[in-house]
This record gives sequence, C-alpha cells and structure tokens, in this order.
Amino acid sequence: MKKLIIAIDGPSGAGKGTVARTLSEHLGYRHVDTGAMYRAVAWKATQEGLPLDNEDAVAALSRRADIVVEGGIVSIDGHDVSRTIRTPEMDKAAAAVARLPRVRETLVARQRTLGEGGGVVMEGRDIGTVVFPQADVKIYLDASEEERARRRLNDAAHTGGKAGQAAVAESIAARDRSDKTRTASPLTLAADAEYIDTTGMPIEQVVQTVLEAVQRKLLHP
Repeated sequence: MKKLIIAIDGPSGAGKGTVARTLSEHLGYRHVDTGAMYRAVAWKATQEGLPLDNEDAVAALSRRADIVVEGGIVSIDGHDVSRTIRTPEMDKAAAAVARLPRVRETLVARQRTLGEGGGVVMEGRDIGTVVFPQADVKIYLDASEEERARRRLNDAAHTGGKAGQAAVAESIAARDRSDKTRTASPLTLAADAEYIDTTGMPIEQVVQTVLEAVQRKLLHP
C-alpha cells in the first residue's frame, strides 16, 4: 500500500498538533511538526543574542544548526528544547523568524527531505501550499479565535503562565496577522485542501474526519 504524504495546515490553536500526532500513531507514520523547527531556530538565535530581524545571521544559523524533530522531542545542536520553545515569548520569536525568506528556504528544504518517500504526517502553515503542494491529502484546520485561545490557554504543552484568555486571544490574533501577511509562504488555504472548522468539535471527531479523508485517498489513489 502506498505511503502517503499528509499535509495538515492551519493557524495557532486549531488542533494541528493533536490531530497530526494522533493520526501518525494510527497510521504508523512519522509526525513532523515544522513549526517546532522555526521555534528551535528562534530559541538558538535568542541564546546567541542575534537580532531576529537580521536575516543574514539567522539564515546562517538555520543552515548550520543540527535540528531534530522526532518522537515528540525537539532538539537543536544537542539541546533538548521541547518545552523551552513552547512559551509566549517563543511564539513571538518564532513568528519573527518565520517571516525571513532565507530561513524559510533552508527549513523548507529540510522538511522536504524529511517527508520524501511518504509515510509522513507533516503539520505547519505552508505544507500543502509550498512544502508539499503535491501532498496526497491536504487538510486545513481552523477554529474561531475564541476557541483557539481557550485551547491554547488549557494546553499544558504551552507554558503561558497566568495570562488571561483575552491576552492569549490577542497573541493568537497577532500571530495570525504575521502568518497571513508575510511575503514568504504566507498562511493560506490550498485550493485542493479539505477545510475543517473544528470549533466545538471533540478532537476525536476531528481525527475521525481526517482519517476518513485519508481512507478515501487510499481506496481511490
């Protein structure tokens, strides 16, 4: 049976991570969180004191860095940053880094290498449009800003401190604006992606909906 490339895109808090992880476990596929790669580069740049708008310096860092995103662990140059990169500060830093065209060029090339051959569930914001426009299955997950803020606030993977839901909602709205207006690979809905509004949907229902799309592709390549 053909091993598929499954692209899951969408904004912050839409459920990409949970759905992608669950789907990969169900199918026995690799799970690649591309957003974690940008976060790792942002963390490393911050550690080295690099201005995040210095494209030359950050792009050079992204080229030389050893980045591993595997099995729920994220590391860069041997440092496990799995939890360190899930903070409001790193949200902002990653958004800044993600706007840099040469950084995106480097990381997209790495992502294509990770996904070639199929058997992968790759999540991000430009997987179905830029990284793998020929992906076998393209899913775009979305939800209302209020719903996404509530999820992010309750997500143990994001150590947000005591920020209220209004503050989290504003942070998410700012990230949306950054992702949708950047010149390099903006967040957008691929013409052939299946759009799923997950507002009010139990995660099990979302996963089942995506699984049905995958099964349709497996039955009718």
